[in-house]
Amino acid sequence: MTEFDCVIRSERVVTPQGVGPAVVGLREGRVEALAHHEVPLRARDRVDLGKLALLPGGVDLGTGVHVPGHDLQWSYLAAAEAALAGGVTTLVASPAPARPAVISADALQVHRRAAAGAPVSVFLTGGLTQSSGPLDLTDLHAAGAVAFQCSLSDGGAPDMASVDDPRLRKAMAELATLEAVLFVHAEDACELGTPPVPAEQRPPRAERRGLERVIGAARVTGTRTHITPFTAAECAALLAASASVGVPLSAQTSPHYLCLPSEDLVPGSAAHAFRPPLRSDANRRALWSALTSSEEPTVTTVSSGHLPAHGLHTLAWSRSALWTALARRGLGLDTLARWTAEAPAALVGLGDKGSIGQGRDADLVAFDPEARTRVPSDDPGPYAGTRLRGRVEGVWVAGRRIPSA
Repeated sequence: MTEFDCVIRSERVVTPQGVGPAVVGLREGRVEALAHHEVPLRARDRVDLGKLALLPGGVDLGTGVHVPGHDLQWSYLAAAEAALAGGVTTLVASPAPARPAVISADALQVHRRAAAGAPVSVFLTGGLTQSSGPLDLTDLHAAGAVAFQCSLSDGGAPDMASVDDPRLRKAMAELATLEAVLFVHAEDACELGTPPVPAEQRPPRAERRGLERVIGAARVTGTRTHITPFTAAECAALLAASASVGVPLSAQTSPHYLCLPSEDLVPGSAAHAFRPPLRSDANRRALWSALTSSEEPTVTTVSSGHLPAHGLHTLAWSRSALWTALARRGLGLDTLARWTAEAPAALVGLGDKGSIGQGRDADLVAFDPEARTRVPSDDPGPYAGTRLRGRVEGVWVAGRRIPSA
């Protein structure tokens, strides 16, 4: 009989097939067995979670890592610590803000070396700028960029200035030949004014205008395009209609846009820095409708929006915040796993991550869905002082249990 490195039992193992009792056998960093809860499996280490759920580790797309005043290695370690606290085991890092911005293969290697010691998996996205040429994009892709990112307004300026329509179309055509996905921050710079309006005053029409520009370019090039972040619910119909004209468009939002209406903002909250800003409670409810539509969804992923360069620290509480809102709506742990792990991994081609299944990476999270936690009032993020449901009780990365901080 095979002896596993570790065997984990839970009455609530979350897989793409649903939630139910199971036993998971880990060996050499992979899930080598997934069987009925009562099947005996030999192992050097055994963990019985009881009623605690076993989730796939979160895959966070577009994570901002750079912390002003600190070097890259320190920044990656800090991001990894926050990620593990929130049940995230894979970061797909944003190219900017960063020093250096990831707009060349050389810069990507600098980041890769800095992230090498992080206790989570780190993948990198390449930045698209006004001056990016075909060779730059090809080199970034060959160097390991799992996706590309650009902005129609302030894409981490001054590291990555906005791109205009001709550059967007040309780059999209180049990325289509590479079969790469493009993340677009779709707020239109012209709608934000000169100088740009303060972050909390950015109008929804900036997203609408930007989305129209992206749809026009993607319709010509056929490039897989992911709008991130998507916040203006009034644009949901436009996003959904793109499919009817053959535009391969999808979108991502973040838990704060689903949980924190602008009416509840207090002076001094870090949430004033979000770009796009938090929207009204009516918009928040409409955004939920777009996410949970019975039709084929276009808002497919939910990631933290962690951006410490702008004072936005969200990784540690993002999954619990989302679970709090999901549970109130009668939605299950399978939805939490799909939005925060399975769909993000599939989008950027990380086929071994994002779900629990035989042959997949053993990136796992023990999660208490009933636990209640009050976020400390001095937490630097937007959830300070709020009461959340769900708590991370243990994390495995590549089959190795990570000690609690």
